[in-house]
Amino acid sequence: MQHAEKYKPMYFPSPTHTCKWVTKDHIEKPPVWCSVDLRDGNQALIIPMSLEEKIEFFKLLVKIGFKEIEVGFPAASETEFEFCRTLIEQDLIPDDVTIQVLTQAREHIIKKTFEAIKGAKQAVVHLYNSTSVAQREQVFKKSKEDIIKIAVEGAELLKRLTEEDGGNYRFEYSPESFTGTEMEFAKDICNAVLDVWKPTKDWPTIINLPVTVSHSMPHVYASQIEYMSENLKYRDNVILSLHPHNDRGTGVADTELALLAGADRVEGTLFGNGERTGNVDVVTLALNMYSHGVEPGLDFTDLPSIVKQYETVTRMHVYERQPYAGKLVFAAFSGSHQDAIAKGMLWRETHDCDKWTVPYLPIDPKDLGREYEADVIRINSQSGKGGIGFLLEKTFGIRIPPKMREEVGYAVKDVSDHAHKELQPEEVLEVFKEKYVNISDPIEMLEVHFKQDHGILTELIINKDGEHKIYHGKGNGRLDAVSNALKQHSNISYTISTYEEHSLQMGSNSQACAYVAIDGDDGNTYWGVGIDDDIINASVKALISAVNRYEK
Repeated sequence: MQHAEKYKPMYFPSPTHTCKWVTKDHIEKPPVWCSVDLRDGNQALIIPMSLEEKIEFFKLLVKIGFKEIEVGFPAASETEFEFCRTLIEQDLIPDDVTIQVLTQAREHIIKKTFEAIKGAKQAVVHLYNSTSVAQREQVFKKSKEDIIKIAVEGAELLKRLTEEDGGNYRFEYSPESFTGTEMEFAKDICNAVLDVWKPTKDWPTIINLPVTVSHSMPHVYASQIEYMSENLKYRDNVILSLHPHNDRGTGVADTELALLAGADRVEGTLFGNGERTGNVDVVTLALNMYSHGVEPGLDFTDLPSIVKQYETVTRMHVYERQPYAGKLVFAAFSGSHQDAIAKGMLWRETHDCDKWTVPYLPIDPKDLGREYEADVIRINSQSGKGGIGFLLEKTFGIRIPPKMREEVGYAVKDVSDHAHKELQPEEVLEVFKEKYVNISDPIEMLEVHFKQDHGILTELIINKDGEHKIYHGKGNGRLDAVSNALKQHSNISYTISTYEEHSLQMGSNSQACAYVAIDGDDGNTYWGVGIDDDIINASVKALISAVNRYEK
């Protein structure tokens, strides 16, 4: 990087620094949420949404729980105007939802905007004009007094047209490029507009302070918001709103600190879509609050379906690592992570936990409509025994003995490593079955019979290397009898070191799963697994599977 000297800070710090917000460690209640997906988000799309797509998106936003929705800039295009009229004329706006429309502080645009909202049960008319030093000097070539005059005249026209129309409208004012504006001037222009509107308790005004372009670190924006909150007229009747963009990648941090500093309302978009690097992501903000025990007032309990619908109408893609919403954000590939998650989930099952404390998962994926089996434990060459065991148990009911898990883990990881890909749950199960379950070469069990006579006698009918054979044996129990029969007729010696069993599902029709480990004379341990409708047959198949693996 060779030209850092040509850049300088383009923001203006707060002239006072009370910084009361620094002592707060979390947001105690949600802000008023306003979605700007249909205006700010839509104008940032390569292909803007059609009328039908905007209506579908509007219904989605209502379903999520937004009570204020900016539906467009009606004077900007015929589609924008038609969308606003369609919502009103087809009575698509619920009684508890307020639409918001944006307008520049220019007479013909304001009048066109009022035509668009005529007949609305309630609406917010959002007025703005640019106030930053760069905009004043380079674009408009106007003085501070000229810029204030533009804002005041626009505010007066809004008030007059509302009185003439008799509409139930509230007003919002934004000093666009607030973050590049001197704080004293931002205060003066907002107060000049407030003096026109004279908000009351029953008719509050929204003052929106946008991070039109992000210039500073988040704590600077928070101090600016705190300064404005403490110096606005009619403050008790003003709803202080935020509209952060994400140029520095700090949109969420800007918003969270500004809420601590006194803001009441947030304008943002789902998944942060917006001009340049985007708007602040409302999903992330809301779920950050949720993870701190604060009900956000927006419903993301089926986040996958919201993502799917969003991607369809916007033609955008929700990045796999997008906070909360991405397909991989709960996925653990690392063995140590998987092991910790599996143990954390077991802890929840065995303890009466009223709080969510699972390692590596800041929020319960099920609260967002995600599944542990499909979304949390993902298997590749980096995975560990704990994660593979967790997946087999939760997905297929296979509870691998702890002593066996490391070996199974290496077997599965080896397949993933050579295939150079992630393994799906069914592929993990296939590796497990192929390597351990009901192994029938060289010995295949055909029948087994038992009777009691001073111990357990067995007749084991097998197929070995293509030949039909009958082995007999005697032992203290059924498995011991079968084991002695195998050892008597084969040139092998071993000791059974582990035996475990369980049913694969609940109910009388469930198959049985048995695990047997034998310690061979070569010093190694060989595992076998048997699955059968009958627990005795499953046990024998598990032993034969282990012996077959030993013989090979």
